[in-house]
Order: sequence, then structure tokens, then C-alpha cells
Amino acid sequence: MSEPEVPHYSELVGTLASIRTEVGRAVVGQDAAVTGLVIALLCRGHVLLEGVPGVAKTLLVRALAQSLSLDTKRIQFTPDLMPGDITGSLVYDARTAEFHFREGPIFTNLLLGDEINRTPPKSQSALLEAMEERQATVDGVPRPLPDPFMVIATQNPVEYEGTYPLPEAQLDRFLLKIDLPIPPRDIEVQVLRRHADGFNPRDLAAAGVHPVASGQDLAAARAEVEKVHVDDAVLGYIADVCRATRSAPSTSLGVSPRGATALVATARAWAWLSGRTFVTPDDVKTLAVSTLRHRIQLRAEAELEGVTTTSVLDGVLASVPVPR
Repeated sequence: MSEPEVPHYSELVGTLASIRTEVGRAVVGQDAAVTGLVIALLCRGHVLLEGVPGVAKTLLVRALAQSLSLDTKRIQFTPDLMPGDITGSLVYDARTAEFHFREGPIFTNLLLGDEINRTPPKSQSALLEAMEERQATVDGVPRPLPDPFMVIATQNPVEYEGTYPLPEAQLDRFLLKIDLPIPPRDIEVQVLRRHADGFNPRDLAAAGVHPVASGQDLAAARAEVEKVHVDDAVLGYIADVCRATRSAPSTSLGVSPRGATALVATARAWAWLSGRTFVTPDDVKTLAVSTLRHRIQLRAEAELEGVTTTSVLDGVLASVPVPR
């Protein structure tokens, strides 16, 4: 497999990497999640965060927005939430006898959708157009969303009573699914020490989180990521991995072509953050689980036997030949 010559280390790589350091001033022990969010920003993608309550999901998003000086809004998804509560609605002005559009919280840069699986499909679907077309249609008029725009949705993996599982079509629109685990003991002690020393999660500026990159930096970084070379052999490897998930005996639904293109994008972003202008098979392996696992549906009997989508992908990555 031919590899282009590696140019000088881009200053933008250092700028984007500094976001991880800045977020780390507020959030301890979630470096993988922070990196995943940076990759999603570079790929114009959306992220599904899964973790039990209290593992800093909301704080993570707020700290990311603070480090980029981006606007962020939060929606608490509930069973009575209506689509208009997300996209906005027309409001009648008695003084002018006209209807005016009042923007909903979706008109922002970083949208935190808290507990997205607690709202019915009708309200969940209000996000579909925004996530794919980057616009919201209200009363038949399409309205463009700000750029950058990213949805970061959260869900609780252990409490299913009163929830509405996301349909496959919506799951497929998330670029990455990132788990936020309970931190190990030493990290948890660090968290407790910070709070004992007066850390206030509601005051990120006091915690030392400051903007280190701008929207212009992000746009320039995206342009560089798009120039990262992907060899035909690597593209074939990605296709083989995705096709293998469709024929795996434990799956009823494998990775779609959209999932394959998502893996190309995330591997590119990871290669760029690593200071390279070409993608290697190791880049693909690194991002495969986070990019693909939520796009796979297991057979009921496989789930009963304890099979997970992660174990399916581990088996696929171990069996598909790696290009040399």
C-alpha cells in the first residue's frame, strides 16, 4: 500500500489537540470521550453518549463548548415534549397582526439532547432533518442551522422503564456512540479532591477552562482533514469489515453503506490528529467499534447468549485480512 510523504506537523493539529487539555481541566478520566467529540466536530458528525447518571455527560459538553467559544443549548427530553419545542414555532404578534418565527433550542452550535430516549418517536424525529440536512423545516419553510452544528445526545443504559428506544434510522445518523464508564478508583479520588478543593462545575471559567480554538480554526482543520489520503487498499478493508458484519451469524442487521462512509471519515480525522496525511488500517481498527457498534442489530437468540455488538466487531476485525 503506497503512502504519501508525511508533511510538517500542522499547527492546527496542536490547536485542536489543546481542546482535550482544556476540557480535562473540568472533566477527569474521560479522555477517550473528549477525543471522540473532537473527531465528530472535525467530521461534521453527531455523538450518542451512553452512561449512567453522574458521570459528567452534561459537564463534558459544556466544557467542550467553552473551549471552542461556541454557543450551546440543552433540551431535557421528556414524554410530553413536542417537535415544536425543539425546532421552534410561529408566534402571533398582536401589534403587527403577523406571525413571527421564534427559534427553538435546535438553532445552536452544540445541542445537548439529555436522555433522548425518554421522548416519543414523534419528537425524536424532529432531530432527523436537522442531523442530516442541517436545517429545520417549520410551517413548510426550511431554515438553515448554524455552522458548526452538532447534536450530542445522552441516554441511560440501565433504566428502560418509560423510554422509547431510538429506531435504527436515527441511530445510523450518529457518527459515534461513546460510552462513559464509571471511573476507576484513582480517578474517582481525583474527582473528589477537586470538589473538596472548591471546584464548581457550574463555573467553568473559575475552573480554568478558556477558549483555545475558534470556529475559523475548526473550519480550517476540517479542510485539512478532507485532504488526508485514503488508499484504495484501506477503502477495500473498510468495505470488507462492514460487509462482514452483514453476514455475521449473530446479526440481523449489519453496517449500512452510510456506516462505511462514517468509518472513512473518523479514520481520516484520527490520522490527522495523529499528525499524518494518510490513513492506516490501524486507524480503521481504532475507530471501528465507536463508529459501527450502534449500527448493528443482533438476533434475539444471540442477545440471550450474551453476545454484544462490540464482541461481534472484535470478531470481524480479527478475521478480516488486513492490507499490507
